[in-house]
Amino acid sequence: QVQPAESGGGVVQAGDSLTLSCSVSGGTFVGDDMVAWYRQAPGKEREVIGTITWDAGSRHYADSMRGRFTIYRNYHENRAWLHMNGLKPEDTAIYYCNIQRDSVVYWGKGALVNVSS
Repeated sequence: QVQPAESGGGVVQAGDSLTLSCSVSGGTFVGDDMVAWYRQAPGKEREVIGTITWDAGSRHYADSMRGRFTIYRNYHENRAWLHMNGLKPEDTAIYYCNIQRDSVVYWGKGALVNVSS
């Protein structure tokens, strides 16, 4: 069983930056893993932010997320990261990472980010 675990959420002010991390609880990332970041704002559907492949580090972003969001991973720390700049109140959401491994998608429980104006 692969259990993603997000951390780093909290309450921030508009304009702040924040970085969330994704790890594998009780385990490690492996070469063919793909990590995706999503978010779900109150009353809205879950939307994709972007993805990164663990081995090659290839990144793709949803068009609406380009510019303020950066996804990266660190082999030595065994974590994937979502860095967010210039946060706005409308970025308030639960942020999720998922890991696709062997055609199965595993979801974390999410990290709440609350951006106050």
